[in-house]
Amino acid sequence: MVSTPPVESPTSGLSYLPSNEGSTDTRSPNQELFPLTARVNDNDTLEIGGCDVTTLTRRFGTPLYILDEATLREACRQYRDAFQRYYDGDSLVLFASKAWSCLAVCAIVASEGLGTDVVSGGELYTALKAGVSPDRIYLHGNNKSRRELQRAIEAGITIVADNWNDLNILVSLSEHRPTPVRLMLRLTPGIECHTHEYIQTGHLDSKFGFDPDSLDAVLEFVSQHPSLSCIGLHAHIGSQIFELQPHCDLPKVMVSWWQRAKAYGLPVTELNVGGGLGIRYTEADDPPSIDEWVKTVCENVTAACREAGMPLPRLLCEPGRSLVGSACVTAYTIGAEKTVPGIRTYITVDGGMSDNPRPITYQSVYRTVVADRMSAPATETVTVAGKHCESGDVLVSNVRLPKTQAGDVLVVMGTGAYNYSMSSNYNRLPRPAAVLVGNGEANIVLQRETDADLLRQDRLPERLVSMEDR
Repeated sequence: MVSTPPVESPTSGLSYLPSNEGSTDTRSPNQELFPLTARVNDNDTLEIGGCDVTTLTRRFGTPLYILDEATLREACRQYRDAFQRYYDGDSLVLFASKAWSCLAVCAIVASEGLGTDVVSGGELYTALKAGVSPDRIYLHGNNKSRRELQRAIEAGITIVADNWNDLNILVSLSEHRPTPVRLMLRLTPGIECHTHEYIQTGHLDSKFGFDPDSLDAVLEFVSQHPSLSCIGLHAHIGSQIFELQPHCDLPKVMVSWWQRAKAYGLPVTELNVGGGLGIRYTEADDPPSIDEWVKTVCENVTAACREAGMPLPRLLCEPGRSLVGSACVTAYTIGAEKTVPGIRTYITVDGGMSDNPRPITYQSVYRTVVADRMSAPATETVTVAGKHCESGDVLVSNVRLPKTQAGDVLVVMGTGAYNYSMSSNYNRLPRPAAVLVGNGEANIVLQRETDADLLRQDRLPERLVSMEDR
């Protein structure tokens, strides 16, 4: 467990969270600690999307993912509108659905004009069932199965080839088809970002993408197989990035790749610069706005094309976290408290690493509030522990909160990205429910799992059934 110094809770002051009006903050959703519709109501409780959080927990139980529809839609619109504002060519924003793949999220994003990036057969199935048009779905993955590639070809989506295995399987699946497979090539650009080592995907020592030294061999192979139509090139440099400079450097690299592809006669018209824009998990985080990120990407792609004498490509990007991360909070019910004299006080909640594995995996830090008493002063330093049988199951270390008691509702902000997606049934805990809130209405978008759900895939061999039960 990584120890962090005490940090002040935003429950005291809340100058950026109006008590009787909607938020007037003009920052991008990725720069917000709270969802855009969050406010403190007349009962001194947290309200999101016009719904009292404590009422939601009584109605739907805890742990509970609470997704603010307005925040998600606003982030989609900021990306979409910024590309229209800063780029003279065609563009398409793809939602990196690995951040949160479920029917409701995919449907909302598609309704805002975005496409979807998927990395498995399951994510592809979800996107299609949510109504995403196949021509706006792109399949990634560093170890796609033959079955996944077959499903992708049959669905008519674009496949991003990551390695030679992808290419060889695609040739075997497509050589007798009447139309070629739409294909992009992912390459590793060799650009480092200051982020957690587990989520650096752009440096050369990465499991993702072709090594650029093999580019000519890859381009020659694709050019010799008419069943493959290489319409684009792809690169991704990492995740939770606060720097803009890497996005100034990447377009030059990608345009140089494009020039080489042109020499092989490949019909490349699309460049996908990936995603990776970070969000604000705590007051210490200061990511660029969505507008700043898009402006930087568009200006540098345009400049690189102008310098190389190339036309503007169809420009794609694939944000995930910065679309959905700040739109969701997770509500828990506080249970036991334990004070270790002279060391720390633990308060325990009814979830933990099974619904949010990021703290134990990436040492991620989150902001928390006590939803029942938003104006109460922060008077104690506590560590918020989960209920799992792991000493490292800690959601937040050394945070300043008001005095809490069993039954209080603790809310963790910024849990829309990679929380549900990476959730598990560790210790046989059912996965939480998720509700979509907006204009005072709350709708279940993920049903809470039951104990029976935990056994749904279990099979007990007949020889293990006791004689008394036969």
